[in-house]
Parts: sequence; C-alpha cells; structure tokens
Amino acid sequence: MKNEWLILILLIMTLAGSLGSVFFKFYTLKKKLLYLLIGFAFYGTGALLNIYLLKVLPYTVVLPANALTFIWTLFFAKWFFKETIGIYKIAGVAFIISGLVVLIS
Repeated sequence: MKNEWLILILLIMTLAGSLGSVFFKFYTLKKKLLYLLIGFAFYGTGALLNIYLLKVLPYTVVLPANALTFIWTLFFAKWFFKETIGIYKIAGVAFIISGLVVLIS
C-alpha cells in the first residue's frame, strides 16, 4: 500500500514540475504576473515532493522518474499550445515509459 502512495506522489511530482513549465510558457506569451506566480507554485511543489521522495525511495528510482515530466510535457504541448506531435516524439515517450517500468520493477 505504501509503495502505491509513493508512486502516486512520484506522478504528482512530475505533473507539478511540468505544469510549472506550462505556466512559465503562458507567462512568456501573455506577460501576466499571475502565470509566473502559479508557475513558481507548481515548480516549488514539485521540488518539495522530489526532496521528500529522495528521502524514502532510492535515488536510482526518483531521478530517472523525473523523465515522466517529458511525457506530461508532450501532452501539454499538444493540448495547451497546439504543437505537432510526431512519430519520433511518441517513440521517445515509449522509450521513457519502458525504462521507468524496468527501473521500478
């Protein structure tokens, strides 16, 4: 049960980091201070969760799991910024997922 919670926290950590970058990007496009502050809040949350996870999980799991941020980023780039997602980006995400499954197993 504890491991499931830690995996959930790991996912939230990477999601928060990626959302931080989304709001930083919104700030660069719209120059609204609120976007910058929200970006810092998400980024900070991700960093604090990262620190906690480094305390309770192996370093060799937490740091590679940061690569999940790239997966979130791919979805957010498509959803928020209407960027094109090609076959090479999809293949890259597949490799990231495969590597994480091997590390966590």
